[in-house]
Amino acid sequence: QVQLVESGGGLVQAGGSLRLSCAASGGTLRSYAMGWFRQAPGKEREFVAYISWNGGTTYYVGSVKGRFTISRDNAKNTVYLQMDSLKPEDTAVYYCGRYLGGTYYSARGYGYWGQGTQATVSS
Repeated sequence: QVQLVESGGGLVQAGGSLRLSCAASGGTLRSYAMGWFRQAPGKEREFVAYISWNGGTTYYVGSVKGRFTISRDNAKNTVYLQMDSLKPEDTAVYYCGRYLGGTYYSARGYGYWGQGTQATVSS
């Protein structure tokens, strides 16, 4: 039974960077695609990025393209989200989940969510 734990959030100024990590325990990530989602207060959960099981395919929501990079290290059972050129509108709790099937940008297709990590970007 895999468990996911997000970390790496914090407070940064606009234009700064954060690197989020999603570490898995109790199982391996090597055979599963993964995704990052985020949720700001009072807003619906939003798809951020997807990465296939071997890292060969990635998808991003348009608002983060060119600024965020999703990657993975299956040997370490870890998925990363490098966030550069951060904007105040990126402020949210960021969650990672294991892709279970269905539309890649729908949270309903993911499971084994972590507890989330807060990223706050000040102007």
